[in-house]
Amino acid sequence: MKIALLDLGFGNLHSLAKAFSSIAPDTEVTIAPRVSDASHADLWVLPGVGGWSAVSLEQHRETLRAALERGQPCIGICLGMQLLFDDSEEGAGKGIGFFEGSVTRLSSARRPHMGWSRVAGTERAGSLAVPHAAYFAHSFACRPRDEATVVATTTIEGDTFACVAEKKRTIGIQFHPEKSSTEGIAFLASAVRRVTA
Repeated sequence: MKIALLDLGFGNLHSLAKAFSSIAPDTEVTIAPRVSDASHADLWVLPGVGGWSAVSLEQHRETLRAALERGQPCIGICLGMQLLFDDSEEGAGKGIGFFEGSVTRLSSARRPHMGWSRVAGTERAGSLAVPHAAYFAHSFACRPRDEATVVATTTIEGDTFACVAEKKRTIGIQFHPEKSSTEGIAFLASAVRRVTA
């Protein structure tokens, strides 16, 4: 399987490359500085660390959205998940808009939300190996308009938010599976199988 990590200037590429390479021995992971460089890949990964305000998607937004709507398999992680939504309270500019909804500041006084938190799968999770707990590092959360896209949630001080969402062949993951021990890697492997099936 060929996996392309989209290097659009906001990624934690090396730790993710290692995690994806560990899933299967025949996995080839490449870093694609442009969306056009990823056209050969079976799976695109939209990584991300940092803040929305530091991101400019102007030259990539329409290409990414059109590809995802056509069914290009994709996994967005952390900021990468947030970028799949319409907009964010964190900064100006539009997201990809693949998932309808916004990214809003966590209502918890404990911001940023860093560390391990419990994860609860929904009925949509199905065969996905949703971890019991995962490692998070964020201050903003995705609020999908369509609850049917929510695969798993997390609750922090009464604020419940989607930590995994799915539409067509795209899965967004708010937590860091590569930092979530063996359960995180098992979940990542099941997500790859799901979107590429």
